[in-house]
Amino acid sequence: MRGLADHAGLGRHLPTLFAAAAGSGAVGLAVSGGADSLALMLLAHEWARSAPAPRLVVYTVDHGLRPEAEAETAFVMQEATRLGLAARALKWIGAKPSVGLQEAARQARYRLIGDAMRADGIHLLLTAHHRDDQAETVLMRLAHGSGLEGLRGMTPIAEVEGVRVFRPLLGVGSDDLRAIVAAAGLTPVADPSNVDHHYERVRWRQALPPLAALGLDSGQLAQFARRAGEADAALAQWAERAFGELVVVDALGAARLDRQALLALPRAVGLKVLGRAIALAGGGQRPRALGAIERLHDRLAAEPAFAGATLLGTALRQRGEALWISREPGRSSAAPTMIGASQTLLWDRRFTIANGAGNGPISVRMARELSRAQAERLLGRVLIAPAAAIKAAPLITNGDGQVLALGGYRLDEAVSIGVVGAPTLTSAGNVTSN
Repeated sequence: MRGLADHAGLGRHLPTLFAAAAGSGAVGLAVSGGADSLALMLLAHEWARSAPAPRLVVYTVDHGLRPEAEAETAFVMQEATRLGLAARALKWIGAKPSVGLQEAARQARYRLIGDAMRADGIHLLLTAHHRDDQAETVLMRLAHGSGLEGLRGMTPIAEVEGVRVFRPLLGVGSDDLRAIVAAAGLTPVADPSNVDHHYERVRWRQALPPLAALGLDSGQLAQFARRAGEADAALAQWAERAFGELVVVDALGAARLDRQALLALPRAVGLKVLGRAIALAGGGQRPRALGAIERLHDRLAAEPAFAGATLLGTALRQRGEALWISREPGRSSAAPTMIGASQTLLWDRRFTIANGAGNGPISVRMARELSRAQAERLLGRVLIAPAAAIKAAPLITNGDGQVLALGGYRLDEAVSIGVVGAPTLTSAGNVTSN
């Protein structure tokens, strides 16, 4: 009998489409009941029948936003069972926001599915994002001013809300997926939000046919995304090497680099190095704000006496030829965080702080009120980092108020500290190479 995949000319390509999932013991399938996700379920089932493949588990979510949703999840469960697939229906329970509903629903969906996957011992989720979705994504990001990193679109493998996702259908058009569902005799779910002009993605979806008539169809946009990804990967490799040569992260979490060496790099590479240094020193505030990074780079090139700046949670200062990038101390809660015995905390996305076994609880907060002179007396050493780096560093104390560490400078062996992006730290702030 002719396979369903052959209705879209995909029959002999199934092993290639699903190759990234072949080594897994079990994989999840995100199925909403729409044509795209039904086609994913049908194709994955056909692939699993024709070759040694992982166990397939279908996950479907009722977001509780429409009265039809319960029947739609029941439909998915019925079709999955008919194919002999394990399936789980999940429901988003609780209050729904009045603003940003689609994004909140997306986060809830991945959270629910992620929790279910962990309970089932599954580490990879297949989603039905396809070529037209990719085209919409590229157009949206182009309109928002994205650079190559954004214009590469969705990647086949990604981490989304803590869930490892594989998108096997990025090269397949939506018409082909609908043909597969029609050949199976199924009537897909029709979600009215998919044609609601209030949503930006829907407006770009409706713009695709006129663009295709001019020669800019989803295939061309997907090809552009692939080429942008290849170019971005090459630049990222160059930038990774340059970052390792130019950027030093000290024990207080501040990044230091030679300004002239940065400006000597090709601009696209320098932007990546500068953006990564800012993200590292600033705790990852809005890492894709390319326009802001570009304007800063232009200032560095145009102003011999750079007067400094604040950007994306960081303060930038120049000392001689060195550009220092430090966390802004006012950008974090003043409330202390407690770490119990044998517990480890990622603090401000910049420091990993571990409290030793047998130790009492320790407290971590920003050292905002600490002056340079006080910090140097406390540590018994001269600090060359800017004052902002000192004030934004974690001050770690025990229950008696005794200081155990400032940033990566330890005064007590019971605390272990790692500075993200810096060499390994030993006691009393001594630094060793990785």
